[in-house]
Amino acid sequence: MQSKLNTFARVRELSDWKAIAFGAALVERMLPNYQLFCETSGFDDEGVNRKCLDLIWEWLRTPRSKINFGVHLERVEEATPDIQDHDFYGVYPAIDAAIALGALVNLVLKQDEQGAVVVSKLSQGSVEAFLLLTEEANDDTVKQHPLMQFEVDTQHELLNELQTLVRKPEALNAYKALALEAGISNIGLEI
Repeated sequence: MQSKLNTFARVRELSDWKAIAFGAALVERMLPNYQLFCETSGFDDEGVNRKCLDLIWEWLRTPRSKINFGVHLERVEEATPDIQDHDFYGVYPAIDAAIALGALVNLVLKQDEQGAVVVSKLSQGSVEAFLLLTEEANDDTVKQHPLMQFEVDTQHELLNELQTLVRKPEALNAYKALALEAGISNIGLEI
């Protein structure tokens, strides 16, 4: 049995494309929160975030792809909602998803080597904030809540899968599918 390293320590050990694949898998689980926010608020990012994440998967599957991620990072930043403009909870997980995607692009651009850790922390933080706000958990019980346990278990499952993952399109497609297998976002929204 492997030692139970904490999630973030395991993520820190990832390098290169595996860190990006892990981050992309987590953002896949966060993006539905952003998309629901757009639908309910009328906020229109014109599909910028979905397109950017799709391009990251394309780059993972086809490393020689020429994609100007600098331009996409600017678009993601512009499509990040402002807390001042929205007075309902949905803006928070939407912002978390957009910031996570920005961190992932920074990782692709080699601007932040810890981008996958940022995504991992944002995803868990999003779940924690959701549970505290909905009063499904408090500071003492949040780590034991089934949704938080599911988030941590999912991250570990994705990390375990990376140990044998090869950088081939069908393997990456299966990895992405694994992230979405439960059919829910990180905060439990149906996908």
